[in-house]
Amino acid sequence: MDDSEALLSIGTFARRVGLTPSALRFYDDCGVLRPARVDGVTGYRRYGAGQAARAVRLRQLREAGLPLVDVAVVLDGPEDAAHGVLRAHLERMRRNEAEARALVERLLPEAPEGAGHCRAWARAWIGGAELASAVRQVAPAAATGKTRERHPVLGHVLLELSAGEVRLVATDRYRLAVRVLRPTEFEGGPRRVLIGAEAARGLAEWAVRQRTVELECAGDGAEVRLRSGTDVREVPDGCAAGRGGGAEAAAFPDYRLMLEGLEAGRHRLIVDREALRDAVAGRARVVSVSVSVSGGGTGGGEDAECGRKERVVSRETASGEAAEVSRETAPGAPAEQTLTVSDGGREPVRLRLITEGSGLRIAFDPAVLLPALEAGVGPDVLLEITSVERPVVVRSADQGSFTTLVMPVRRSGTED
Repeated sequence: MDDSEALLSIGTFARRVGLTPSALRFYDDCGVLRPARVDGVTGYRRYGAGQAARAVRLRQLREAGLPLVDVAVVLDGPEDAAHGVLRAHLERMRRNEAEARALVERLLPEAPEGAGHCRAWARAWIGGAELASAVRQVAPAAATGKTRERHPVLGHVLLELSAGEVRLVATDRYRLAVRVLRPTEFEGGPRRVLIGAEAARGLAEWAVRQRTVELECAGDGAEVRLRSGTDVREVPDGCAAGRGGGAEAAAFPDYRLMLEGLEAGRHRLIVDREALRDAVAGRARVVSVSVSVSGGGTGGGEDAECGRKERVVSRETASGEAAEVSRETAPGAPAEQTLTVSDGGREPVRLRLITEGSGLRIAFDPAVLLPALEAGVGPDVLLEITSVERPVVVRSADQGSFTTLVMPVRRSGTED
């Protein structure tokens, strides 16, 4: 068996160690778990069987609530430093547990009695600004208009509390947005409930002003509330689904099936997020996105001999604004890959990019792609494209906990 046969695909390795492919890509970006090999053409990650122990240890440390900076110390730091980090985290856990127990004991006498009021609550403590940010990123993917009328369940944000994580999910069948939050504290069993998108935005407006928010969800999903000190916000009646045993929440599309099958894309495009957003904004027709090689001495013909003039959008670092400049490519200059955005009705915009793969051409509905770009974090956006017919992953290395899937559309024949 040669080296290539001994390596595992990201999907196979993820299943073996109990992590998702998106988590493995995030940990690669962060430098805590690099793949054994990355294909220089396809960008596919391959992992060695010997890396499983480190990956499992990493997953266990994250499940225990350790921040990545502390995880790196435990995995790669000196033994005494690792012990110090773990002892300090254990002490924080004990202190948090004691505070939570005291709070519950104080509230228990106030709880209503009787079978009709006996509910088990799940609770998670999250930073208010972090929760508000998650809602603002995810809620735009919820269905509106006729799609919501035909499929009312898609007009909601799915809230999941499970395994020490809080997940917010929304989809209108053309977009899927998922944000994973790591609470500072978590207690109770798994919960799954739907909240109307507008109600979720209202809660976010309140949460952003709070330092810490306690998220509470009843066992039957019939009641969801946010608490900060003595201030309490409840999801308005009619806005929280999940009543009657969670039947409505069960009808929500299984987003995990959509995420499970996504390997690293054959094409990985990294481009200025704001420049791409500006290039897409204002276009009413299907947007065509293509990757091509510009300049250089790799081809013949008039362009290679005489050079070529083209318009390229670059980010001006001094002002932070996109500027369209004219550039002349000299004969024999090094080849440069360019991302071209066009819709047949406006002048094409060309952006510089970093990419793996070439010869790509794909189309999007601007009303679907634009919100995904606007919800991103950081200066860059990463597009992972497997084919022109499968969902495209839109994400940023600055925030691996937020993932958006965008469905491409068929191109018209009159774009450029």
